[in-house]
Amino acid sequence: MASHPRAVLAIEPGGMFFDTNILIYAQDRADPFKQLRAQETMDAAIQADCLVISTQVMQEFYAVAVRKRWMSPAQAHSLLVRLAEHTVVPASADSVLRGVALQQREQLSIWDALVVQAALDARCSVLFSEDLQEGRRYASPAGAGPELRVVNPFNAPASAPVLAVYEASATYGAVAKQRRTGRVGKSPAIKRPAAKR
Repeated sequence: MASHPRAVLAIEPGGMFFDTNILIYAQDRADPFKQLRAQETMDAAIQADCLVISTQVMQEFYAVAVRKRWMSPAQAHSLLVRLAEHTVVPASADSVLRGVALQQREQLSIWDALVVQAALDARCSVLFSEDLQEGRRYASPAGAGPELRVVNPFNAPASAPVLAVYEASATYGAVAKQRRTGRVGKSPAIKRPAAKR
């Protein structure tokens, strides 16, 4: 496989939320272009310490990966354990109710609305998804965080297969790391793993 120049996508401050379909494509060998793009996009977010998912994304990923036999249940569990080392947005009654209100307001499917709501709750600036409308923006409630922008990582040219993360995301990563180590206040809405010793 030939080496391609790396694409550069400027990312505003804030985390990068990954919809289930991006995690699925990272495991799906049926489409090598999408698999590589999904893997490289996730790797870039992990390197910048700004990967964000939700419990809903974890559940959906496990169900699809095991049902389609891309992974054994043990392999899927192992991958979820590694992903859980990053920011995970839990579901709560309040977040579901806000997601339902978002679904009614924006005319999304309930599942997409819950993903968008989780990304807003985590104060992400980017939501990587193939299913949602590319370029669509969602305002953060009461200005509590940055505006959320939907990005389809598969729309960039094949000659530019990876996301390069700018300093803005590195800044988010440093703040996320401080939160996990307890050096700054933690948001009760977001599950962050305990600091490793």
